[in-house]
Amino acid sequence: MDLYKEILTQILEQEEIRICFPNLQLDANKLIESASYQALQKIKLILENDYLEDNECFEQIEQILLVFEHLGSSCKNRHDF
Repeated sequence: MDLYKEILTQILEQEEIRICFPNLQLDANKLIESASYQALQKIKLILENDYLEDNECFEQIEQILLVFEHLGSSCKNRHDF
């Protein structure tokens, strides 16, 4: 559930704030699904990159960590280098 909150927080932080309640229609699940699908697409492209050799796997992992960071999820100690 933490990843869900992290992604939702990141998405909402980027939105313009307007206080208006009469016609509020916010579907948090759709926002999360959209962001999650986009992140999975990016991860798939990174892993399918044939230009990187096996010894460059570190770079692929680094790029995947950056995708999670962009979503607002730090992956904790995995990116301390």
